[in-house]
Amino acid sequence: MEVKKGVLYGVGVGPGDPELLTIKAVRILRECPVIAVPQTKSGETLALDIVRQVLPLDGKTILPLYFSMERDRSLLHAAHERAADAVQTRLDAGEDVAMLNLGDVSIYATWGYIMDIVRARGYETVMVPGVPSFCAAASRLGTTLVSWGSPLHIIPVGKGPLEPQLKQSGGKVLMKAGHNFPQIIAALRETSQLNLAALVENCGLPNEQVCADLSQCPEDVGYFATVIVKEK
Repeated sequence: MEVKKGVLYGVGVGPGDPELLTIKAVRILRECPVIAVPQTKSGETLALDIVRQVLPLDGKTILPLYFSMERDRSLLHAAHERAADAVQTRLDAGEDVAMLNLGDVSIYATWGYIMDIVRARGYETVMVPGVPSFCAAASRLGTTLVSWGSPLHIIPVGKGPLEPQLKQSGGKVLMKAGHNFPQIIAALRETSQLNLAALVENCGLPNEQVCADLSQCPEDVGYFATVIVKEK
């Protein structure tokens, strides 16, 4: 008799605060026998560390997924294919797999690449949303992102000049700001918006840093830094 294939779930775990895990995320993680965990080159598993504070994972199979931080698209794709192969082995055994993803699974998410590959191979995939980092950062700053009728621009820093994007009307969120912080400061000064911007680094984690005045922030902010620019 043919074994029923498992389902791959992408589970958003939020930016860091374990209390931001949704009830649905916790339920799916309880039900799945395999937890797929993105792991850095140094061995860090931040998403798993967040989940462990809420949910005991005794008896579950932890499946590490190794992703390259290279910019070479061929190397990135090869890493995604290897991760999909590892997940597929479990799905073929009839096991449901929950892949953890920081923040939300639909916003600059590693999950999306694995989902596309696995789905193209004929497997069922399900997305479980999580709290986006910029929403948590806005709450930490005690500010709203936009008001009635205004657009919100989500901008990945390092993909071109910032000034044209900052000149658009509405609120702005600058993602992955860490390595590009000097460029951000220069662009905000050029567009006269430095006084409208604030930063949260490692939102919800023990080493969280909040900087309400960007002119006073050190330049060596980390990878998980988000800048919010209020609309004028």
